[in-house]
Amino acid sequence: MIIVIIIFQEITYFLIFGIPFIVYLGIITILIFIITALLAYLKRKEKIKISINWHYRLAYISIIFALIHGFLGILAYI
Repeated sequence: MIIVIIIFQEITYFLIFGIPFIVYLGIITILIFIITALLAYLKRKEKIKISINWHYRLAYISIIFALIHGFLGILAYI
């Protein structure tokens, strides 16, 4: 169990251009949440013609990314 936690901590703090992976994951997560909300807003205002199913798909993806981000963040302090 300890080995698994250490591996996740290494993934969390893996540096990409000098910034930890978890920071990039957080940025991607918030961008997906914003795009999801924007898609619903533009669809409601009839500015775009796209299936509402895309809103649901993006919502699921953003929740998955948020759960992974939170999981890695919590494991960083164990």
